[in-house]
Amino acid sequence: MISIIAAVDRQRGIGYQNKLLFWLPNDLKRFKALTTGHTIIMGRNTFESLPKGALPNRRNVVLSSRSGLSLPGAEVFPSLEDALKSCRPDEHVYIIGGASVYDQALSFADELCLTEVDAEATQVDVYFPYVDMNVWQEKSRESHPVDEKHPCPYAFVDYVRR
Repeated sequence: MISIIAAVDRQRGIGYQNKLLFWLPNDLKRFKALTTGHTIIMGRNTFESLPKGALPNRRNVVLSSRSGLSLPGAEVFPSLEDALKSCRPDEHVYIIGGASVYDQALSFADELCLTEVDAEATQVDVYFPYVDMNVWQEKSRESHPVDEKHPCPYAFVDYVRR
């Protein structure tokens, strides 16, 4: 099973200067709940954006064309294809970014686990790829209003391939 997980704003924005666009504690909790105990695949920039390096209780896989690159707590592969070949058939893999990794994985992912933020970030330099709704269908949606910890409304939306 290959899942793509991301938080996107109204314009599909996902980041600015290698940082998340919104601080949404419930999104971070959902990310942790879904990915813990599984494999996460990310690009090198995404790995470098993690405040404490490799995420605990997950198999951390990083894609980098830099040969000989060694990252503490992570396995490094030169391509998404090579990384996926290293996974067991029963392994649940989460693609966690960035944009080019999402773009490569979108054509064969089984599911999208998106946090759709009902706002537009003021500064964005990275976008999630276009999602063709002829290919994907919404499986579930859990909407959340603004509250003291979340400055804008958002929804946890899961999509499956049609």
